[in-house]
Amino acid sequence: MKVIICGAGQVGWQIARHLSSEKNDVTVVDNNPDLVRRATDTLDVQGIAGFASYPDVLDKAGARDADMIIAATYSDEVNMVTCQVAHSVFAIPRKIARLRSQSYLDAIYSDLYRRDHMPIDVVISPEMEVAEAALKRLSAPAAFDTETFLDGRVQMFGVTLDEDCPVVNTPLRQLTDLFSTLRAVVVGVRREGTLFAPEPADQLFVGDEIYVFTFAEDVVRTLEVFGKTQKKQERVLLVGGGNVGLTVAQKLEASTDRIRAKVIERSRKVAEVAAEALERTIVLHGDGLDAGLLSEAGVDRADAVLAVTDDDKVNLLTAVRAKSRGCQMAIALINDPTLVPLMGPLGIDAYINPRATTVSSILRHIRHGRVRDVYSIGDAEAEIIEAEVLSTSPIAGKQIRDIEFPEGVLVGAVQKGDEIIKPKGGTRIDEGDVIALFSMAADVPEVERLMQVSIDFF
Repeated sequence: MKVIICGAGQVGWQIARHLSSEKNDVTVVDNNPDLVRRATDTLDVQGIAGFASYPDVLDKAGARDADMIIAATYSDEVNMVTCQVAHSVFAIPRKIARLRSQSYLDAIYSDLYRRDHMPIDVVISPEMEVAEAALKRLSAPAAFDTETFLDGRVQMFGVTLDEDCPVVNTPLRQLTDLFSTLRAVVVGVRREGTLFAPEPADQLFVGDEIYVFTFAEDVVRTLEVFGKTQKKQERVLLVGGGNVGLTVAQKLEASTDRIRAKVIERSRKVAEVAAEALERTIVLHGDGLDAGLLSEAGVDRADAVLAVTDDDKVNLLTAVRAKSRGCQMAIALINDPTLVPLMGPLGIDAYINPRATTVSSILRHIRHGRVRDVYSIGDAEAEIIEAEVLSTSPIAGKQIRDIEFPEGVLVGAVQKGDEIIKPKGGTRIDEGDVIALFSMAADVPEVERLMQVSIDFF
């Protein structure tokens, strides 16, 4: 597949990294020559320095025979015009654009993206993706990572094992004997910074970060097995009232759980916009690092604080201060992945990486076969892929034990019709089944081959 990626920032670079590692023909375009050079020096890609919306630049990038263009520059307007040029001049069949402005995303203006207007096949909104990720973190306070699959009926969560975990030093194969009715599968383990797919004989140790698949109705019991308790969130403090904070607050207001939220925003103008848009949420104007303002907002009584300003360091320090003031859970928005190792020493419970959520969202739309969902784990170390099995797939009609999955791949759940099944060696995978599996990044191309049909579905 020939792909042009416009924008060589973190999102564009990560997408290029994924696609080039899978032997696709990738060209990166950016008006910053240094970013283009970084991409060509570190990845197996071609690079063009120039404005992505210029027809001559796209022509140099090979747009005449490209299969897909992904417009992920920092400018919404450049991304939109790029897709228009890609369609009108070069007839590129698949066009994906990242758009930030809420005005462009309003449902009442959705006709704008029809083929006879502004032809964009897929619109990705980083703010909406991050807001959804934040809400999922709030729904699972004991986990550092969480995502749902198979229409919300299966949940993946990541937890760190503490000394009071009852199954520490227990081989994974014995978990089935100890908890015979528990529908949970450990699909990934990060130990001393290294992520791997565990074998049945592997034991879990204190300090391990594990990724677990479980049925939605078994979440609380599964967490208890791994030494965690699930507490309902009733009071949430949001620091940052911009697009992300406002979206989270609006969704909390619309939630049936009746969660009470407060927002702290440093900019008076942004705070006024948020206050006007929200009905029941209190908006406070001031600095989220101000100890007095945090006390006024009731940080000591809050079940969680969510720091979502546009400054990573402010988010980190706000989360630390909130924890020191008695808040039980702190979640920080972190753009710079090099800051993530500081989470543990600083006592921050979870983080949200906007670029990772955007990358996951884009990957969902460019995978081969009938892929329904893709979720990126860690710093693009692994993926969770949800896909439908077609009759031409090599795995159709085989039992899981007979499928030659790579060592870095584990099946987490299988949906047969309306029934969700915990996978076992003797589970037969049939046409029409939907499977959710964990795959190390290096094994994704082989997973795609196993799931792929005789022609690519786009």
